[in-house]
Amino acid sequence: MNMYVSNLSFHTTDDDLRKLFEQYGAVSSAKVISDRETGKSRGFGFVEMGSDAEAKEAIKNLNNKEVEGRAMAVSVAREKSPRADNKRW
Repeated sequence: MNMYVSNLSFHTTDDDLRKLFEQYGAVSSAKVISDRETGKSRGFGFVEMGSDAEAKEAIKNLNNKEVEGRAMAVSVAREKSPRADNKRW
């Protein structure tokens, strides 16, 4: 299951995110999204766990948990929808 994690501290790294979620099971991937131009964190990321049960447990325990002074939000990620304005000529 892929999860969307928002309201992260701008100091949170991919490894920090992975460690937070590994408490609840095996993490397939953990990625903090960064700005293309500056390379700085945008304050959100995605975590993928192989087991839906483990992911649901992580959501239950980590949603609204305060990390580095910020209450992060964790939810099931929506599928990326195609954008009409994303055409390349």
